Amino acid sequence: MNSEFPQRSVGATAAVPAKTESDPTYASWHEQLRDGTRVLIRPITANDVELERSFVERLSPQSRRFRFLGEINLSKQMLRRLTQPDPASEVAFVALIAEGAQKAEIGVARYCTNADGTACECAVAVSDEWHNKGLGSLLMRHLIDVARWHGVQRMYSIDSPDNTAMRDLAAFLGFKRGPDPDDPHQVIHTLDLLAGA
Repeated sequence: MNSEFPQRSVGATAAVPAKTESDPTYASWHEQLRDGTRVLIRPITANDVELERSFVERLSPQSRRFRFLGEINLSKQMLRRLTQPDPASEVAFVALIAEGAQKAEIGVARYCTNADGTACECAVAVSDEWHNKGLGSLLMRHLIDVARWHGVQRMYSIDSPDNTAMRDLAAFLGFKRGPDPDDPHQVIHTLDLLAGA
């Protein structure tokens, strides 16, 4: 779930989802974390570039490595990619709290489907100071629900094997863990979305 930014589908054939009131892709809502903090969760937008930049820069080196499986260059192009998901294949939500008169991003979850829309790679990251408050599982549960709503059959993430927090979150959510056949330094967590539908 903390893989490098999920790869954009090349030649995706899925139609851009119609924006309807019942579509959870466009929902915004408030949630309460374990410590009582209320957070706003909403789709990420092109106006969130500075929120996203600040969020990634505040992550500890280990959290950045787990999230991106290495270093990341926060170029204008990368920030545009992170904040402007392709509606035909990508979904992304941010979790925000109020910091005085400003908002701060404390978590983000996203997925990107493959070309036929049957599977998606997911990623989630939470600010270090907000770990162990239930935010990661809250974001992932919503992402799973949205993927099911769109007919995605399988969700997976590519992670570092020493990312124990992600291992525990994936197990809690029902993901199965296995080796990455393309890279022995990574593991893959997979969730059958049809099983729990």
